[in-house]
Parts: sequence; structure tokens; C-alpha cells
Amino acid sequence: MRNALVFGLVAVAALTLPGCGTEDAPAATPPPTSTTSTFADATGAAPSDNAPKSGAASPGAALTVTDIRIGHQPGFDRVVFALGGTGTPGWQVGYTDRAVQDGSGKTVDVAGRSIIEVRILGSIYPFDSPVPSFSGPDPVTDPSVPEITGVYKKTVYEGTTQSFIGVDADAPAFAVTTLSDPPRLVVDIAHP
Repeated sequence: MRNALVFGLVAVAALTLPGCGTEDAPAATPPPTSTTSTFADATGAAPSDNAPKSGAASPGAALTVTDIRIGHQPGFDRVVFALGGTGTPGWQVGYTDRAVQDGSGKTVDVAGRSIIEVRILGSIYPFDSPVPSFSGPDPVTDPSVPEITGVYKKTVYEGTTQSFIGVDADAPAFAVTTLSDPPRLVVDIAHP
């Protein structure tokens, strides 16, 4: 009888607690669905410099990478990190000589002649996120975009998602932008 009472209380709590919260809390963005690598919303000129780039996350950002896509455009290739959660991502993106994983210090083997380190600021650990995190291949590749050798090791450490893009060229120019609805961090890499 006691076990039935405990089970009943747990069941009631499980059904009622997910509805608790405040009306002021922002709703989580549902995870985007995968699309083909045509990236119809790709616009603008090819990137023109290879200097490091950064931008600040919105206050209270709590984002999770839900998808990673690679596509080919006239003049550049595009890597898109689709995000779910709340807020707008910040970023620190630049070339690195070695791919070293935050937290563990482990070296990540990245194919290609150059490595772009992508750090997405305003991230949340997958186990704290209301949206499922990306569970696709590591690395993410697309045979129709051979200049991008892969997008490697999406890991989260202390509010930052770290990833590496292998590029089969010597440090080509790149640009970083964000898109919204759903939130995305976009890295465009010029063709050599």
C-alpha cells in the first residue's frame, strides 16, 4: 500500500511540475529540422579576410547546438551551427595551429591544411538543456564540399561550445554571422 501511495505521488508530480514556471521566462526555441545543403538564405559577397572574429552572446543566453550543416555557395562554403534554446549566440572564431579540446587538453585530429576553431558563447550543457543536442556524426562531412574536410568534436565546457572546422586550403578568408528564427551561427569560408 505504501509503495502504491509513493508511486501515485511521483506520478502526480511528474504530470504537474513540467507546467510550473513563470510567465516571464523565455520559451525555448524548438530544435530546427535538418535541411539540404543549398542554404537558400545565403547572401552576400565572399569573405575577404582571415583575421579572428568575435561577438558577444545576449545576456542569459542558454543555447544548444541541435544540428550542423555544410553547404557550397558561389565564392564560399558555409558551415551552419543550428541552435535551440534561448538568446543569441556569441562567438570567437579564428585559425589555430592545433585543435586542443577545452577542459581535457586532448588533441583532436583534424584533417586538412588549416583548422578554424569555433567557440559558441552562451551555451548550456546538454543535460541542462530543454532541447536535444546534435547527435550526428563526428566529424560532420559533405562530399559535395571537399574543401571542408569536416566539422569536429562539438563539446561544451563552461558556457562555451567548442568545435573545429578542417579546411583543405591555407587559411582562406572567412566571415561569421548569426541568423535568427531559429538561431544559427554561420561560418562562411572563401574558396581558395
